Amino acid sequence: MGIEIERKFRVTGDGWRAAARKVEPMAQGYLNDLAAMDRGAMKASVRVRIAGDGAWLNLKSRELGHTRQEFDYPIPVDDARALLALCVGGLVDKRRHYVDHGGRTWEVDEFFGDNVGLVVAELELESADAAFERPDWIGEEVTDQSRFYNLALSTRPFCEWSDTERAGPP
Repeated sequence: MGIEIERKFRVTGDGWRAAARKVEPMAQGYLNDLAAMDRGAMKASVRVRIAGDGAWLNLKSRELGHTRQEFDYPIPVDDARALLALCVGGLVDKRRHYVDHGGRTWEVDEFFGDNVGLVVAELELESADAAFERPDWIGEEVTDQSRFYNLALSTRPFCEWSDTERAGPP
C-alpha cells in the first residue's frame, strides 16, 4: 500500500521560476466528483493524468490533511485520453515545475484554463513531522483546505472563487 505524506502551500512570488530544473505539462481529470466524496458515497478519488509522455491512473483516499493512501498505476496514453473524455467536472490543466531547495524537491503547480492565476507548491515528506526549509516564495499552508485539492479545482475552479478566497489571509 502506498502512503503519501504531502504538504501544500500557496506561492507568493516568482522567485521559484529561475530555480526550476524541469517543467512538465499535465492534464488530469476525475472519474468521480467532489459531491460523491463529500456524501461519503466514495472513499477515494479516481484520477487520470497525462504528464509529459506518460499516463497514470491514480487513487487517493479521502482523508483531509497531509497523510493519505495513494495508488498510482501507469497506463497507455491512448487509454488515458479515452478516460479523460469520461471524466466528470472540468479537466485540470497545469504545468508542474520541479524546484530544488534545501535538499528537497518542491513541485510548483502553475494552473491554466479555469484555474489560471493559481500557483501552489507541494512537498512530499518521508514522515509527518519531517523538518524542511521553507523557501521565501512560500506563503500560507493550505494542506487542510480542500478547495486547493485538484479534485475540488475540477469541480469548482479558481475562476469561481470569491475575491476573499482568492486573496487568502490578510
